[in-house]
Amino acid sequence: MTHRYLFTSESVTEGHPDKVCDQISDAVLDAILEQDPHGRVACECMVTTGLVLVSGEITTTAQVDVTDLVRRVVSEIGYEGERGGGFDARTCGVITAINKQSPDIAQGVTKALENRGGDSKNDEWDEIGAGDQGMMFGYACNETPELMPLPISVAHRIARRLSEVRKLGMLKYLRPDGKTQVSIEYEGDKPIRVDSILISTQHEPQIDGDTDNDKIQKRIAADLHKFVIQPVFKDLDIKPDANTRYLINPSGRFVVGGPQGDAGLTGRKIIVDTYGGYARHGGGAFSGKDPTKVDRSAAYAARYVAKNIVAAGLATRCEVQLAYAIGVARPTSVHVTTFGTGKISDDEICELVKTTFDLRPAAIISNFDMRNLPKLSGGKFYQKVAAYGHFGRTDLDLPWERLDKVEVLKQAKAKLVHS
Repeated sequence: MTHRYLFTSESVTEGHPDKVCDQISDAVLDAILEQDPHGRVACECMVTTGLVLVSGEITTTAQVDVTDLVRRVVSEIGYEGERGGGFDARTCGVITAINKQSPDIAQGVTKALENRGGDSKNDEWDEIGAGDQGMMFGYACNETPELMPLPISVAHRIARRLSEVRKLGMLKYLRPDGKTQVSIEYEGDKPIRVDSILISTQHEPQIDGDTDNDKIQKRIAADLHKFVIQPVFKDLDIKPDANTRYLINPSGRFVVGGPQGDAGLTGRKIIVDTYGGYARHGGGAFSGKDPTKVDRSAAYAARYVAKNIVAAGLATRCEVQLAYAIGVARPTSVHVTTFGTGKISDDEICELVKTTFDLRPAAIISNFDMRNLPKLSGGKFYQKVAAYGHFGRTDLDLPWERLDKVEVLKQAKAKLVHS
């Protein structure tokens, strides 16, 4: 008998306090790499009532006014004047506490272990060592066109749409903070229906002069169903049914939000950033880190590998784990699991990965052109990725989402099958 179960994932809007921090950290990264593509950046941010604190380790020749940048990002999100609900880009305090990268870390990154012995067999991609030790995971499956798990895909779609209707003025009473959560019913590995949809959205204390909270919440529920939920499911095969449960502002009221209502930190939404809990996570955050930090670049590479494997038909589900040592270019381990869905063995797929993909940091950075992405995108590449997920983005051209290794993998698979 096939097992039925529910799986739930959440997303948050760009106005969520943690996401505010992620966007500030990545805006700093964008600004530095636009001027200095080889800058070393590890930027952290914290927000609370009336205050933004930016800290970290940054070594660069770039000249960036961090205070002005913070105010610009906060304003773009929507926290300004009355619409900010108490947190205001123009008046919030901004404190910076930034130092240079540790020279001990810098020496291992600038010259990898493989290059320190003068081995003539090493090539240019052995130049850079991993910026830290750790393990990173990438995942892909065939549940959606973008090869992402359905729960996190729908949760992101709803969160993004929630911000769109606010910024377009379709629902002017909405404020920037919001969270979404979607529960999908599965039969075995196959999603079959939408069980529940949860949206918590910050809003004005009154709508069109109405101060009755019961009426306000009914209005919000009706508007979100029409302007947010229905458009999100328009092009999806699986849609809400008569038994789908809707929970709109289940707390009953959400007026005080954002940094005014809750503190935020960079890197505290790593499951929202990735696969919604559907795949494992190595624990490292992405935002505010330059590409030498494998927490970011190798996690992107692992997604790239997994997505190309699924798109090539080698498996319907694939998880890739990479591990690195600080100051060493080559991964210490590469592991692939397809959860029994592989058309060839996991060991064979793993060998294909090792021969098809160069997973040294310098090669990843070059392949994705990660140092030049801010300059090529008008100075706002990583800031855009910082909200609504780093993977499966149909609204952005992300190099790690490309399927340019599919034909190579298909040919390699054919050779193995016929050998």
